[in-house]
Amino acid sequence: MLDIRFVRENPDVVKENIKKKFQDHKIPMVDEAIRLDEERRANQAEADALRNEKNKISKEIGALMAQGKKEEAEVVKKKVAENAARLKELEAKAPEIEEALRKIMLVLPNIIDPSVPIGKNDTENVEVKRYGEPVVPDFEVPYHTDIMEKLAGIDLDSARKVAGNGFYYLIGDVARLHSAVLAYARDFMINKGFTYVVPPFMIRSDVVTGVMSFDEMEAMMYKIEGEDLYLIGTSEHSMIGRFIDTMVDEDKLPMTFTSYSPCFRKEKGAHGLEERGVYRIHQFEKQEMIVICKPEESMEWFDKLWSYTVELFRSMDIPVRTLECCSGDLADLKVKSIDVEAWSPRQQKYFEVGSCSNLGDAQARRLQIRVKGESGKYLAHTLNNTVVAPPRMLIAFLENNLNEDGSVRIPEALRPYMGGMEVMKAK
Repeated sequence: MLDIRFVRENPDVVKENIKKKFQDHKIPMVDEAIRLDEERRANQAEADALRNEKNKISKEIGALMAQGKKEEAEVVKKKVAENAARLKELEAKAPEIEEALRKIMLVLPNIIDPSVPIGKNDTENVEVKRYGEPVVPDFEVPYHTDIMEKLAGIDLDSARKVAGNGFYYLIGDVARLHSAVLAYARDFMINKGFTYVVPPFMIRSDVVTGVMSFDEMEAMMYKIEGEDLYLIGTSEHSMIGRFIDTMVDEDKLPMTFTSYSPCFRKEKGAHGLEERGVYRIHQFEKQEMIVICKPEESMEWFDKLWSYTVELFRSMDIPVRTLECCSGDLADLKVKSIDVEAWSPRQQKYFEVGSCSNLGDAQARRLQIRVKGESGKYLAHTLNNTVVAPPRMLIAFLENNLNEDGSVRIPEALRPYMGGMEVMKAK
């Protein structure tokens, strides 16, 4: 969320930013926000003046009564009553103006970083760099669920009966691999100096609106019927929410966390062939990175975070590339975002396995996460990034480590988490 003072002082900048995100329907909202802000401030100024006058007149009435000037005192009292009625009107109107302004401010997009490429949607994202040589083996790579079935590692039919489409049972070595990857990612981040956290898996609505845009919330979140609770779509939500309405000492920054959680997502809409199986599902598990830092350090941390994901995937012999998200593909709270995509030998193309985002002070402003430093108080910057999110990550793992006989090689880094296993054998 933008600072209303910034909008008031830089309306052309805000409008140009909206154009860059191809959200022209929001341009009139800028002028309306400025108008509401002016009305709010005028309302507040008049109310303050009436309160001050009330105190002054009260003293005047006391003096007149002391002098025996009752008629004059009654005239002044009438003025007090008129002022009280007007003050009541202003006080009743104030929350209406505030709410109308807040609704607009919540949907105005954050100012994107100058380095962000301009484009309408994800088809115009820009490749930055490739890591590792993408290999296509000289044998056919089966669909990922076929690989899992040969390993006796998945049951989708039973899951459909129990929970519907978009759910799965992972079994045996594949289930163990799933847990091993998460444990390895956890320790990988702990070794980078991050603090491990297991957060709540449900959050209240004030946290939801603090960490994400309305469009994202509608597309993603499951609400608990009859309660002010939502299932999290990622642990970032409850991790950032942990600091709602807090004042952090500057000497505690940066705060770096790696969190584990299950994630629940609606995943609305029809999906293509390659999104069958466990690619796009309603329930999965994820290891996340979260950073709360000084504004001047956020871009440095942004580059560190996505590089950690690249390093993790390369340690498991999975080729990846980084992709700069264009302006039209950025969620409204984001300043800058880079996706990490893994190579699929079967499709012979890359697909998304993680996303790194710098949100500037947008979440901090919504949640009032402030920092107390030597030079005063200011809003923190927040960042998040996917360390690893199986089972989607398992698709890349299985395809890139598949042998012709249907067995799957376990990279050396992961073997301690698989009980020393070097190969997962077809059953």
